[in-house]
Amino acid sequence: MRESILTIPVSEIFEPREGCPICRMRDMLEKRTTEYIMGAAMMEPDVRIETNRLGFCKTHFDQMLKQKNRLSLALMLQTRLDTLEKEVFSKPTLFEGKQKKVKSLVKNNSTCFVCSKVDWAMERLMVTVFEQYKTSKEFRELFKSQEYICMPHCEMLCNLTAEGLDKRTAADLRDDCIALASKHIRGLYSDVSHFCSMFDYRNNGENADWGNSRDAVERAVEFLTSRKP
Repeated sequence: MRESILTIPVSEIFEPREGCPICRMRDMLEKRTTEYIMGAAMMEPDVRIETNRLGFCKTHFDQMLKQKNRLSLALMLQTRLDTLEKEVFSKPTLFEGKQKKVKSLVKNNSTCFVCSKVDWAMERLMVTVFEQYKTSKEFRELFKSQEYICMPHCEMLCNLTAEGLDKRTAADLRDDCIALASKHIRGLYSDVSHFCSMFDYRNNGENADWGNSRDAVERAVEFLTSRKP
């Protein structure tokens, strides 16, 4: 697979200041990867070997199903199913044993081609994020000006700082992440509470003011899970 398609300038990800920048990073990587393998790359031998071996998770199956080229997905499924039948579900040999089949089943249920590529690219992009946070005052201000950091990516960043930054810079980044998440969760709580209050009969009527609460449930789910419902 051409890894160049997973190269994204960090500044391009952080400039919009809409939602969680790490979600934007992941979403862009997922989009590029799924579009790549659903196109002509689907017939590249090295790609097919990997998709046959790793398969796809539910999230990325859903993304591929939304694209128009269902034949590409069907062809990948055809060879993936054939691989699974031969490697997992065929009768064990005398020297293989059933336990090996169970281990193979567990392994094949926990791998995904897209996840592997996105994780690979995310690791490298995080190195760049940390380096820019450490050396660039402008990037620090850009980081602080984000709308929010979602819960899963707040945890991820806080955990990774210990590996990629000195103690002082790591503490600063953790403080910024938690501040962004904390500010956003207060606003979400207010909007979700307002949404709940609108079901009180006293707030019904033609002039009912829903404010920013109509999509509060969806926004709360996205903040808590990093995925749009």
